[in-house]
Amino acid sequence: MEIGSQIKKYRGKLNWSQETLAEKAYVSRQTISNWENGKSYPDIHSLLLLGNLFNISLDELVKGDVESMKNEIQKNDVKKFNVLAWLLTVEYLVVIVSIIPLIKYLGWLGGVIWGILFAVSMFTAIKVEKMKKTNNIQTYKEIKAFMEGKTLDEISAERIKSISSPPVKVICGAVFGFIAVAICAYMFFK
Repeated sequence: MEIGSQIKKYRGKLNWSQETLAEKAYVSRQTISNWENGKSYPDIHSLLLLGNLFNISLDELVKGDVESMKNEIQKNDVKKFNVLAWLLTVEYLVVIVSIIPLIKYLGWLGGVIWGILFAVSMFTAIKVEKMKKTNNIQTYKEIKAFMEGKTLDEISAERIKSISSPPVKVICGAVFGFIAVAICAYMFFK
């Protein structure tokens, strides 16, 4: 984060020592040192006071930090999205492969177990859809770019608009799929 270097820069422009700034900001000299070295960060009250002391806006004081915070948040979103995508893939595979053996060997109990697996995978699918909506991801290219950590601005020229499936459509599709699989399983075991 750049807040420490910003504090040091503006303190230097005023030719203030750390002690002088500490007195004016009502903190200890060690606190100023910690801020400048990135060991700790000022709270919002201290940031406002520093802005007044340096005669700059809060935006100028934390400008670089806002961008780095956005990047950090996006990195966390990408990691979470990747984990959910892989989890959903595994869940779908388990649901597809397990239906016939579960029902054949466990009967109605196998159907209940399979229903639970199906419900868990639908819950994960809805979480993925919400994340897609939150990050305004609509096409495969955008999903791929997001999973690689690229910003959507990098591919905006290639963006192809598509209708995003709201959760209601996902649930209706899931119910339809469940009914279709149940009918196939009934016909198979008849």
